[in-house]
Amino acid sequence: MTHQFHKRGRWGKRKIQNFSSTPSFLVLLLLIFGLVACGGKSPPASQQNTVASSNPDSNLTFFDVTLEQADEVGRPIWKVRAKTAKYTKEKQIGQAESPYGELYQDGKIVYQIKADVADIEQDGKQLFLKGKIFATDPNNGIVLEGNELEWRPKEDLLIVRNKINGTHKKLQAVAQEVRVKTREQRMEFSGGVVANSIDPQMQVRTEHLIWNIKEEKLIGDRPLEIDRYKDNKISDRGKGNYAEVNLKTKIATVQKNAQLELLDPPLQIASNSMTWNMNAETVTTNSPTRMFQRAENVTVTANQGEMKIPQKTVYLKGNVNAVGQRRQSLRSNTLTWYLDNKLVEAQGNVVYRQIDPPLNFVGETAVGNLQTENILVKGGSSSGRVVTEIIPQERAKRQ
Repeated sequence: MTHQFHKRGRWGKRKIQNFSSTPSFLVLLLLIFGLVACGGKSPPASQQNTVASSNPDSNLTFFDVTLEQADEVGRPIWKVRAKTAKYTKEKQIGQAESPYGELYQDGKIVYQIKADVADIEQDGKQLFLKGKIFATDPNNGIVLEGNELEWRPKEDLLIVRNKINGTHKKLQAVAQEVRVKTREQRMEFSGGVVANSIDPQMQVRTEHLIWNIKEEKLIGDRPLEIDRYKDNKISDRGKGNYAEVNLKTKIATVQKNAQLELLDPPLQIASNSMTWNMNAETVTTNSPTRMFQRAENVTVTANQGEMKIPQKTVYLKGNVNAVGQRRQSLRSNTLTWYLDNKLVEAQGNVVYRQIDPPLNFVGETAVGNLQTENILVKGGSSSGRVVTEIIPQERAKRQ
């Protein structure tokens, strides 16, 4: 590591003694003495008085300091400059005023850093800054703001901690910590994460969120909530234990206890896996699904389902079972549910059951309003007739 000084430094006598056992520091002091001697002038009286009246254990203060560190082949891994910097016994550099510099990976700048005031520690393997820190990726414009920064070049790891605020043209996020893998272009936010996407307009809330910058993909591997906005108002709300959101295609895949609540039309969708296309405004489930409409108190279950939000239409297939408020039910192979018209169209092995009065209808197709129990069943059996079963009251009570 090399230290460059462009102006005179000041120090106390006891401080020189404390560091006199370190050969490299002694060389550094001799260099400073030589610079002062070549200048031909002594420090002003005001500086001499300040040093003389200071605490014997006060820091050594240097001006226009540059800290540099290189890897095994001589490539820089960081450079930090400061207007003033103070040495201490425990740290190679203590508090620095207006530090700014660069972090390098493979000899290339990966982040530019700056602060008003910061405590700097460095041991040749890692760099640590504490203060109001700003770190900017010059390649993609990401800015990370926090109160602690740690650079571990051998691990390819940049850590920014303590009230993180990250900004980018496509995403803004707040968290307690962010870990950046510079080669992989990957960020991991943790602790009270709230991320806002510009397009699609949405907000993600979780405890751990991964951002693959090149792929433009967000990955939540902990329970999370997603709010989708339209015209700056919440239009849909999703949640699950795992999710991937592709910001480029605007498609979210939510898994493990996935749930989505639509506000217009009002509908709740639950499944173990669902694909939420925010651009096309569709929701597709390829695993057993449950849909509930609170206004009509209708619940529909099926093996698979698709919701077209603008058309307010649901398509379900595989073991479809629709149940109304009075336990009336409609079973079929497929079902189309028109939420606006409150109509259902069922096809294939249709069975309609009504509790009061107790009736069963079996056919090939059915259409009608399940809530008002106004259902027309067509076809059925080899003759194409509807099979109607009238259940006696005593049997109905046993059921």
